Amino acid sequence: MECRSAAVSSLSWALVVGGVAFLLRQTRRCGEYGRYAEPGGRCWPAGPAWFLQEVPAFLVPLLLLLLGSAEPGSGTGRSLLVWTFMLHYFYRSCVYSLLTRGRPVPVKIVCSSVVFCSLNGFLQGHHLLHCAQLQHTGLTGVRLSAGILVFAVGLTINIHSDHVLRNLRKPGEYVYRIPRGGMFEFVSGANFFGEITEWCGFALAAWSLPAFAFAFFTICSIGPRAYHHHRDYKRRFEDYPCSRKAIIPFIL
Repeated sequence: MECRSAAVSSLSWALVVGGVAFLLRQTRRCGEYGRYAEPGGRCWPAGPAWFLQEVPAFLVPLLLLLLGSAEPGSGTGRSLLVWTFMLHYFYRSCVYSLLTRGRPVPVKIVCSSVVFCSLNGFLQGHHLLHCAQLQHTGLTGVRLSAGILVFAVGLTINIHSDHVLRNLRKPGEYVYRIPRGGMFEFVSGANFFGEITEWCGFALAAWSLPAFAFAFFTICSIGPRAYHHHRDYKRRFEDYPCSRKAIIPFIL
């Protein structure tokens, strides 16, 4: 398959513009799902909703891998990055969705997420397999290794933070309690911090416009959500730890 450079460029810049728009929107309102969802409206149970909205980002790159090989001479680096990207979405769609005890998700959020994950899955997978040029230099190897390591650290934080949040509730409960342990000792949005770390590591390893655009979009979309959670925790709990920050330990 030939590189569709125009589509790659357009989708990448769409992520950047979308990230800015998302950031501006969240300065005016908290969001439309979870604790901030408006009462009423059509929703799906959290488990099926998370599976449906996240699985396209796993299946689309997998389909690209199965239908056509990468460009000749690509080596293992680009395929490794594709599998790294897919690993996060395998966890989100096939593991997290089975374990979550979250609130039902509005149907419109599920539908918009399906579109986003499908397009982003194509963008990252197609670019890595058919467009990216990884030079065989020492600097490239160091950057790839460091990026994968940062991604792994972020994924570990993300998974552990999800575990902490999940165990704050019994099945069927929708109460809120103060999360403790792990990165929650430093930030209120430990799960968001973990995911941002993942995609910053991925961007470092891939060193490409699509990867950086996705990392930027992630920061803009879930960074403000971590701030809203932090503010909500402080309003709900008088004894909320005052040393915790919202998203960046010791800083913000």
